[in-house]
Amino acid sequence: MPDIVVISAKDKDIGGFPVRRALPAIQRRMIGPFIFLDHMGPVQLGPGRGLDVRPHPHIGLSTMTYLFEGEILHRDSLGTVQMIRPGAVNWMTAGSGVAHSERTPRQTGAGGRLSGIQFWVALPKSREEMAPAFVHLEADELPVMEDTKMSARIVAGEAFGLRSPLEPPHPMISADIALAEGARAVLPPRYAEQALYVAQGEIELTGVRAGQGQLVVLSLQAARSVRALSDARFLLIGGEPMDGPRHIWWNFVSSSKERIEQAKEDWKHGRIAGVPGEPDYIPLPEP
Repeated sequence: MPDIVVISAKDKDIGGFPVRRALPAIQRRMIGPFIFLDHMGPVQLGPGRGLDVRPHPHIGLSTMTYLFEGEILHRDSLGTVQMIRPGAVNWMTAGSGVAHSERTPRQTGAGGRLSGIQFWVALPKSREEMAPAFVHLEADELPVMEDTKMSARIVAGEAFGLRSPLEPPHPMISADIALAEGARAVLPPRYAEQALYVAQGEIELTGVRAGQGQLVVLSLQAARSVRALSDARFLLIGGEPMDGPRHIWWNFVSSSKERIEQAKEDWKHGRIAGVPGEPDYIPLPEP
């Protein structure tokens, strides 16, 4: 494997809203437990425009939502109603099955900007069927390292001598890092699989450049020094390799194809609970 692989995210549409999808990709299916990465926006919201994702199901994963700008209202089948704002983290564990909706609040949809990341984090085989759960941490609950040229918020795991209070079921790291133009950061060489997703600006590692919408996959041998070619913001993600491959179909993730087939039938026949107060939902896609 080359020391550095650069993956360009593909443009997608979710509920009439533009995203860039960096994982899964042909070059890499997973980075540690991270199996899915969508960059929402950045987009200026006009009247009646915003994220509008009706209730839909998940199994076998945790969703991790992290915003740079704007607001999203999260509702789920556990009864959770939670506003997500910049710098906070939403961690919803699907386990054996959960449904949720994601919408731009009405007051925000009349104006403002929205930008952020949604990850899917695969669960270890021993935890794939755990009971659904939900954790929300506000921005001031996550540790931040800051100086005049750099800031880093530790969303999950440990880096730069700081540790997030979020407790994932698999060893992993997620950090939101901002560098001023010309500044350098030395990445922590903690996990076997790591990558950087560039959300803003341009960065360089040993002659390899990457800009907004690109995922930079690092080998263990890759240099750990990152330089900002302009004011830049990127997400460091990674973790230990998962305990085997995962299958993805629609919103379902599992180590077992048979389990995904069961999840299809469960959603089709109403055996996964819906979101309270939301009778509408996204039906199972036709083959």
